[in-house]
Amino acid sequence: MGGAQRLVPVLLWAAMATACAEGTGPMPAGPATVAAGYYHTCGLTSGGVAYCWGYNYYGELGDGSRDSAALYVRAAPVSVAGALRFAGLTTGANHTCGLTGAGAAYCWGNNFYGQLGDGSTTNGLAPVPAAGGPPFASLTAGGNHTCALASGGAAYCWGYNLGGDLGDSSIVQRLTPVAVAGGLTFTSLVAGYYHTCGLTSGGAAYCWGYNPYGALGDGSTANGLTPVAVVAGPPFASLTAGYYHTCGLTRSGAAYCWGSNFYGELGDGSTTGRLTPVAVAGGLRFASLTAGYFHTCGVTGGGAPYCWGFNDYGDLGDGSTQQRLAPVAVAGGLTFASLTAGRYHTCGLTRGGAAYCWGYNHYGELGDSTTTDRLSPVRVLGF
Repeated sequence: MGGAQRLVPVLLWAAMATACAEGTGPMPAGPATVAAGYYHTCGLTSGGVAYCWGYNYYGELGDGSRDSAALYVRAAPVSVAGALRFAGLTTGANHTCGLTGAGAAYCWGNNFYGQLGDGSTTNGLAPVPAAGGPPFASLTAGGNHTCALASGGAAYCWGYNLGGDLGDSSIVQRLTPVAVAGGLTFTSLVAGYYHTCGLTSGGAAYCWGYNPYGALGDGSTANGLTPVAVVAGPPFASLTAGYYHTCGLTRSGAAYCWGSNFYGELGDGSTTGRLTPVAVAGGLRFASLTAGYFHTCGVTGGGAPYCWGFNDYGDLGDGSTQQRLAPVAVAGGLTFASLTAGRYHTCGLTRGGAAYCWGYNHYGELGDSTTTDRLSPVRVLGF
């Protein structure tokens, strides 16, 4: 953990000026997307320029470096190499992927299991194109795998597959995109650490992959090598997947979660794991949800942020390190358009277009130019 913790947002303009002077280049403006990985975070500007910050041992920041220990940690945003413009961005455990407007997938970082999709297991210090597959409409990165949705709704995955993460009916790792078995078409996909889920146009949720704690929601603890239906839950409008748990949001904004519940990440007031969906306590209505390692967060229709679950590093942003079994308000009074949960940290975009993060910051993943943990939101440098 870092040094002294602050309970109010900070904006480090002096550090930003220093960062620019030290050659990181112009700071981004107008963020459109923020995505939190294991120990790193990335953001996409409204112009499609990608920036990343935090842990960089595998090249997950994409700036072309990892050649000395000093460059393993970047505590403020650095631009991704290659001058590509992206329409979407997603972060896995130690890799990152971006989708161009033309539907081409590029990934960088850890590639031990082929999660970059370029046909190799060589780490990428800058974006490399995924080989094969059709043009994609969206991407989602899991722990050590990546999945994509084609414009017609067909799902493709690549990378780690020991638990059936890729859904192609095998446990063979894949170095390039392969079709998910079963012939289903989806409107969206979300990848957890070892599992993946998809949502059909009718609101039916299907999941596949590693399932010892019930993350697939089918009432069992058996791994799913192909998509299995989530049972005993309502139709969903969106899904999010964490380490061993999954959550869904109904069209009316009611939140349900299932899977592991070691630290209260399901938000139902208990620490009892669930094999099928259970309602999140408190009766709040959310506009979006995001699942991290062992915590979950949501934004209400009015932009109010709430989190629940593991909180040893301030992951929940409520000014404490107390585990929460049901939603608690994030401190600071900010209103958010979206949130994204990493391993032990959380980030969000305010309705005014500014990026804030809180929680674990040992590797600079909060982007405030420090490695100090934060118990409530701090402004990402220049974002």
